[in-house]
Amino acid sequence: MPVTELPIVIVDAYMPTSKRLVLNRRGSSVWEIESERGRHAVKLGYSNESGEGPAQPWTALAPGREGYILNRLNEEATPYGEWEEGTWNVQPWREGPSLWQLWEGCRVPGSTMEPLQRDALACAEVLAELHGKGWVHADVQPAHFVVGSERVHLIDLALARGGHVPAGLDFPFRGCLVHYEAPEISRSVLETGWAEPTQAADVYAFGASLLISATGGRAVEYPDDAPRPVQREAIVDGRHRDVTIPGPMRSLVREMLRYDPKDRPTIYEVGETLS
Repeated sequence: MPVTELPIVIVDAYMPTSKRLVLNRRGSSVWEIESERGRHAVKLGYSNESGEGPAQPWTALAPGREGYILNRLNEEATPYGEWEEGTWNVQPWREGPSLWQLWEGCRVPGSTMEPLQRDALACAEVLAELHGKGWVHADVQPAHFVVGSERVHLIDLALARGGHVPAGLDFPFRGCLVHYEAPEISRSVLETGWAEPTQAADVYAFGASLLISATGGRAVEYPDDAPRPVQREAIVDGRHRDVTIPGPMRSLVREMLRYDPKDRPTIYEVGETLS
């Protein structure tokens, strides 16, 4: 169901003076709005049972689930609720490039630009902050690190695990964007249809995020148009692409992408190495 307008409950509460549809696919719609209350991101979830991959009925619950989690993690309140197609939340707009955008120059053929360790460290620190609170992000990817002028923001916590979530908003974890799935996550999804996210899997996903942002290459090679089960089978088989990040981050990312989760560094050890 394409989402072309904001729900009336959001319009009445925020009276936006401008709005921009940022994303509208796979059961999720994201808007940027401006009002007297500032700039905000509005996330709408709706059921989308067609197609392959993460577009499933649970997408209708995701914004409400994220809103509940953000309220547990942050001092700043995140409004959330229901609309006729699913759930919604409203959170501050995070300004800045994603890690993928920030390192775009590294991926230009012939470029001598190297990814900066300070950027990777800032991303590691915000993920370590989440892990320190006992939570797992479960959907770490370059687009979810927004590098602001003062700090990095780790966004999109709808799949996060680590504490109680009301049954009416909760759903099983059935994997994330496959490019960043750890082998144990892909194996579990293939065998059972769901998985248990861990901090070690977050570290793997962060390593894969650093690799693809710096080089443009996924951690595991498979055809772009391969079905998701085939992609996951390639990850389980461990057919890793060589880590070609220039500079001292190369050896660290190799450790983060270790096949066995027990062999990977913790996010705190990642931060220590980067600093």
